[in-house]
Amino acid sequence: MRQFDRRQFLSGLGVTLALPWLESLAMAAAPRPKRLVCVGNHLGFYPGNFFPKTAGRDYVPTSTLKPLDKHRDDLTVFSHLDHGLNGGHRAVQGFLNSIKKEESAGFPLKNISLDQAAAEHVGSATRFPSVNTGIVNGTDMCWTRAGVHVPPVNNPAKLFRALFVNSPANERAAERTRLKHRGSVLDALRESAGALNRTLNAADRHKLDQYLTSVRDVERRLQMSREWLDRPKPKSPIVEVLDEERQHIDEMALFYDLMALALQTDSTRVATLETGMGFRTSELDLAGYHAISHHGKAEDRIGQLQVIESFLTTKLGGFIDRLKEAQIFDHTLIVFGSGMSDGSIHSNRNLPVLLAGGGVKHQGHLVCPSDPHQRVPLANLWLSVLHWFGSEAKRFGRSTGTFSPMKIG
Repeated sequence: MRQFDRRQFLSGLGVTLALPWLESLAMAAAPRPKRLVCVGNHLGFYPGNFFPKTAGRDYVPTSTLKPLDKHRDDLTVFSHLDHGLNGGHRAVQGFLNSIKKEESAGFPLKNISLDQAAAEHVGSATRFPSVNTGIVNGTDMCWTRAGVHVPPVNNPAKLFRALFVNSPANERAAERTRLKHRGSVLDALRESAGALNRTLNAADRHKLDQYLTSVRDVERRLQMSREWLDRPKPKSPIVEVLDEERQHIDEMALFYDLMALALQTDSTRVATLETGMGFRTSELDLAGYHAISHHGKAEDRIGQLQVIESFLTTKLGGFIDRLKEAQIFDHTLIVFGSGMSDGSIHSNRNLPVLLAGGGVKHQGHLVCPSDPHQRVPLANLWLSVLHWFGSEAKRFGRSTGTFSPMKIG
């Protein structure tokens, strides 16, 4: 069936105004793209503030979940899921991949993270395969298949310019020359590596193969950059975000707004937001977040954690509101949580995790087996998320299969 383009409908009259979404034309339109958003908080969430006491849809919301209560039919909270990792802060970077960096050499895709696996599936269909943002020092949450860390953008003005401000012609010409030069260098490296491969032993050939994987990853990104270099960017529906002094966490709502716009304009279909070790805010008059996370079961500090953690989920709730207003929430799956559980004891077990949106049949509070012999790896859930996104991956990280307790993929 011929696809219906709402902009082309009026092109014969010289009119560029887009028609609104009309349900009667939905059958003629292409399938609506799926989107993935991953939000990670380095210092975790205090378990008593996060996990409900009862399972199912009728749970009583905890202080952390209360700001999301109006969306309870659209989310699932998971208990007893983790990657089996230890290491406190050093294991937090395994949240979206289930593999610590120092262990990654033994896995076919190293420690590629969930977002980057989804971004590979998108390829060059959007200007940015992924948009990665972060506040303060990030959680080192995002990793390519070559085991390279993807640093988050921590300046909202820079992100705005990347999404909506077209570069001048001379800058695009310089970038085109730079991309051509890098492509020539990669060609030479690949040819040299091919000739060298015949003289190496098995161990060195394995190292060389890992190196070539990195080269192929760079080549893929170069090709995508070339394809989008001269295409105009969408017009922003908001005024330009300017560089100015802000309290770090006050940028969270702005980053959420920009991620929503990036998804809405189909500039990307994969976005992440990382909250790092500590932050300041004009909205919260509290001591350092990292110090508070070491609560030692002191009631006053746990009370302060309630304030901080409900602040974080309030901002997430606002993001869900914006996606619903844009009518893309049912095609957007949100992963929210941390690679840290209880920051006071640096635990990486029973991680706080919830999913929202995506048109999934949500289950409220889903309690997985706590018996170590029956446990379900969190990586199984990530594999099902990738299947929902359209990937045909057979394994992901330490997965042992898809996530059978809940149909996602």
